[in-house]
Amino acid sequence: MHRVLPPLVEWVNRNVERHSLVETSPFVAESSFPWHTTVESRWQVIRQELDALLAHREALANFQDISPDQRRITDDDRWKTYFFYAYGRRLKNNCDRCPWTADLLANVPGLRTAFFSVLAPGKHIPPHRANYRGVIRYHLGLKVPDPTERCGIRVGGQLAHWREGRGMFFDDTYLHEAWNDSDGDRVVLFADILRPMRFPHSQINRLVAWMIAGSPLVQKAMKNERDWERQFAQAHSDR
Repeated sequence: MHRVLPPLVEWVNRNVERHSLVETSPFVAESSFPWHTTVESRWQVIRQELDALLAHREALANFQDISPDQRRITDDDRWKTYFFYAYGRRLKNNCDRCPWTADLLANVPGLRTAFFSVLAPGKHIPPHRANYRGVIRYHLGLKVPDPTERCGIRVGGQLAHWREGRGMFFDDTYLHEAWNDSDGDRVVLFADILRPMRFPHSQINRLVAWMIAGSPLVQKAMKNERDWERQFAQAHSDR
């Protein structure tokens, strides 16, 4: 099955320009995703659950410890993660620990991956790009230290800054980088959503996403996440 995955990914990528129902620019208008208003109106309850988790900040998983292929862009303990969904799979224990956040995510159409993304002071994620245009990335600012201009993201040469309670959508196949030059943690709710496309391209894109989830690299990341989830639950069984 995985032998046909690269040609299918390339097929989706070639057809995005003609069949995507949203912009193919680096940043995508939030109006294309009307559900964002519901999520953002409840950002403070998400923040409450985040704050409870940050009491155990050092125990949160480093991104590269979950997904080893991320070592090309991060190899230290300054990018922490807490996953709710990974490649379409709901992580029950993690969701149960943050029920308000989980309820909001359950109503996001086309959700593939979602997690709290914690960048420590001084962390810089170097320029990189994804190779699959079938998803759109969403960041919801949850904790952004002052001055907010000290934390930023550049996508396709366009600069943006996170704001607490505000979201942004972008295409991660454009060269992008992110940084936190402040003195505090910067935290966003990070999500990948299936790109809206015209039928039947939408169904093919969904199939490709399903095949990616079954690939050996992703299955290894899923095992790492399950192992971490189990260890975290055992260490913090009072929550």
